[in-house]
Amino acid sequence: MVSAADILHAKILIVDDQQANVLLLERMLRGAGYDSVTFTMNPGDVCELHRTHRYDLIMLDLLMRGMDGFEVMEGMKEIEPEGYLPVLVITAHPDHKLRALQAGAKDFVSKPFDLAEVLARVHNMLEVRLLHLETRKLYDELVAEHKRSIELTAQPGAMVGVVDEERLATHWFRSLRLRHPWLQLNLLTAFAAAAVVGMFQDTIDRLLILTIFLPVLADQSGNTGSQALAITLRGIILGDLQPGKEKALVMKEALLGLMNGALVGLVAAIGMYVVATFEHLHGALMLSLVVFLAMVGSCVISGICGAIVPLVLKRFGTDPVTASSIFLTTATNVASMGMLLGLAAVLVK
Repeated sequence: MVSAADILHAKILIVDDQQANVLLLERMLRGAGYDSVTFTMNPGDVCELHRTHRYDLIMLDLLMRGMDGFEVMEGMKEIEPEGYLPVLVITAHPDHKLRALQAGAKDFVSKPFDLAEVLARVHNMLEVRLLHLETRKLYDELVAEHKRSIELTAQPGAMVGVVDEERLATHWFRSLRLRHPWLQLNLLTAFAAAAVVGMFQDTIDRLLILTIFLPVLADQSGNTGSQALAITLRGIILGDLQPGKEKALVMKEALLGLMNGALVGLVAAIGMYVVATFEHLHGALMLSLVVFLAMVGSCVISGICGAIVPLVLKRFGTDPVTASSIFLTTATNVASMGMLLGLAAVLVK
């Protein structure tokens, strides 16, 4: 919404080759409270001045020596590609008014000047001009936001290899070629998580109850990492993540992982204690501690990885949207399973 102060602060240029007219108009405007009024008596300077200062209103005399107001308006059309000329023409010839409006002027004032008429027309033109600029800015912001929304909407498919080149009508062979490499990479990373489980096979054989909580930890730490990943990707895509702020982002996600891990870890530890006690297992309290520590540790690691993985991929020139989820899944699985089984092997005898 345009305020009275906005109108009084608007930039106004007076163009007239008669000094008496320039001084009179300037005195009228400044007396009414307009505080950004400038003038030129050389019509050939108007286009360059407007290109530099982008005036909200140009009061333009039509009949001047060397270059008339109609020629000035033709030159301004190159500066205002949308065709909106913020021009209020000054004329003493009634037959020039229609021609000036057809040339792009938005209004006119007649000579000799009437104070009330000049101020009313200036105020009305400035109000319309500022509303036009405000509306244009809002439109540009909406278009930019729409583009960002489209980019964000495309992310889920890209993160699993369904890239924007593929459509419903894409041939099956091309779809296979686009998707399959990512599935092969995901299979290789899954072997890493399986290898961790294999390292602690004796612990699993001895404490079979741990297999109940392995998917619980993997799921919770995976969600923690996914939240951090989503925030980081959004910051990268929308430009919210400023250079030099990466460390603060990682520290924030580590802290959130610690706090969230402690809260859900407490609930999971109680669950482990209840199940272990029901099964009459020795060391139920220690098993609960293992679950709690593993949950906290894996959530911290997952939060850190969710922030770091896309940053590292971007640093090496790889699209973080496309590849982050695969590496994050591996990190969270290895961390959650490794910590649960490792702690159990050390603490539960």
